[in-house]
Amino acid sequence: MSGWVTLVLVCEASPEPEKRTSHPYVKSPFSHLPKFPPILSSSSSPPNSMATHLLPSPASSPLSISPACMTVHLKPSSCCIGCFSVHFRPPKCSLQCYIVPARVIGRDCRLKASAKVMSPVLGDQDLNSSLDPSVPSTENNNGSDPSLGSSDNSLNDADDFEKPLQELLAEVKTLVSNGKKTDAISLLQANYEAVKEQLNEGFQSIEVAATLDIIALGFMVAGEDKLAASVLKRLNYVVDGLKDEKTILDVILRHMGSMYSSLGKYEKSSNMYQRAIKLLESSHGENSTYLVKPLLALVRNLTIKQKTSEALKYCHRAIKIVETRRGREALDLALPLSSLGNILLLERKPKEAESYFNRILNIYRASYGETDGRVGMALCSIARVKSAQGDVNEAVSLYQKAMQIVLDSGYMTLDDDVMEEMRIELVELLREAGRGTEAIEVLKECLVITEERKGKEHPSMVTQLINLADSYSHLKKYVEAERALRMCLQIMERTGNPDDPSISFPMLRLAITLYHLKRDKEAESLALQVLKIREAAFGKDSLPVGEALDCLVSIQMRIVVDDDEALLERTQRVLKIQETAFGAGSAELMPTLQKILFFLKKLGRKYEMPFIERRLSVLMDKHGDEENDVAVPELL
Repeated sequence: MSGWVTLVLVCEASPEPEKRTSHPYVKSPFSHLPKFPPILSSSSSPPNSMATHLLPSPASSPLSISPACMTVHLKPSSCCIGCFSVHFRPPKCSLQCYIVPARVIGRDCRLKASAKVMSPVLGDQDLNSSLDPSVPSTENNNGSDPSLGSSDNSLNDADDFEKPLQELLAEVKTLVSNGKKTDAISLLQANYEAVKEQLNEGFQSIEVAATLDIIALGFMVAGEDKLAASVLKRLNYVVDGLKDEKTILDVILRHMGSMYSSLGKYEKSSNMYQRAIKLLESSHGENSTYLVKPLLALVRNLTIKQKTSEALKYCHRAIKIVETRRGREALDLALPLSSLGNILLLERKPKEAESYFNRILNIYRASYGETDGRVGMALCSIARVKSAQGDVNEAVSLYQKAMQIVLDSGYMTLDDDVMEEMRIELVELLREAGRGTEAIEVLKECLVITEERKGKEHPSMVTQLINLADSYSHLKKYVEAERALRMCLQIMERTGNPDDPSISFPMLRLAITLYHLKRDKEAESLALQVLKIREAAFGKDSLPVGEALDCLVSIQMRIVVDDDEALLERTQRVLKIQETAFGAGSAELMPTLQKILFFLKKLGRKYEMPFIERRLSVLMDKHGDEENDVAVPELL
């Protein structure tokens, strides 16, 4: 194979109209709400991207819609791995060819993925710069991991192998950022077709796997999740047939783990990371700092799947590795300590979490001084702890101080995505403290900054308007809430895909707002539209449909006089959806069971009531402390 070359095509085709993408919201039918609606955040989505995944979560009041949760596409940096294939020429394209001499890279030529992570403490942190043993650290003067041998390969060899593929992925990113997504997809598809020919001819080498890896990364950059998933399916087949001693396989496995995680396939993602960890352990030892990144990625997946006990085990291992290799005051401890603190908050152990966040704060103060932006980020985490401990006003004060430090230090600009998330979290704290008017002022500031710096129709405007509407609704200022929601829908209608089901989320919020304004017919009409959109998009037994049905029933209870049978049937359908999603013993079922009792009594079907009453009693005994948090339909 030594004579093979790679010809990577860069297409300069005529631009085609881009398909409009969806808006960045959210999830969450049936969310178990606190006393006020939680907040949406759009800042983690890439600029100019409005695509999201709609993720259901637990439920609440039929007349409260739970918030958005953004899932954003993986944004790898220019990390590429070699491929050995000849790619064909697409029609009517000018070509620029990158020629890659075929060679095999030794294990010590590390090909880095850009493992950027968003941490509440760290902000936008590049793990490669902090946790890669090849990067000099403050604790190790020679900058190397003692478990690693010296490389026998020249740096020039590695550069020769990586550079053309770095340029390919960089070209894809450039095309996408310049609005030439169609050209980027054509370039990737051309390469993919060539690789499929090799697979059909029986080639299943590490080089083929590396090529598929880069193509999948490219599709993720372009926001083409389905195409990326298709490539990953083939890549998974190839990787399954490779022996673990294959060079650069650990890098490919970590890329696959990241992509599967971005696609919401957390079990597959965890399998990739676990195999990468075993491979790294056999190559570099069980205490190598190479293990830290995949360990923390595994922690994230396990936390999402609510396997916190297992996540804690891997988290403690990552911390032990860094402490052993870099020392107890190492800056590299910030990320694993932050992960551990956040898991403990999820487990309602704020006192334990506080000790770890304070440790991060002390590390940053010792390294950077009191006024550094990273100190501000650490204070934000401690503010979350104070909130979890019930000291909400102290949490607000800490958060405001933290944001001021971050801005004064120049660590972030006003329109930085993370700064937007911080303002949104401050709004949530202000709401929790009963300071709704202050929360509205912060949200108005968010809108002004976004409009001035990103434009009136930027995706962030949509989520911020929804947050503003929720804040107005919390203060029972429904006229102002209606105005904000209608502005939101106007932006979506002008800039979004007309078939995008995301529009149903602010639309249902508007239906609820109109209900509170006693405009029941308008509210019913909107709720019926939402139901139709969601049944077509998500399926008739989906959580989003259950949420829409629940709201529709509550609205119709006030305007329908002689159709109680139909209302009971819809409520029973809601119950079935909730049972499937949350289980028969879930607290989320209680408001629905109360509604069913109401309709049975009204219809005179008293013989059916004892069974529902017994079931409701069992749930109330089981979830006694949660009873007050589960919203009971106000019309009952």
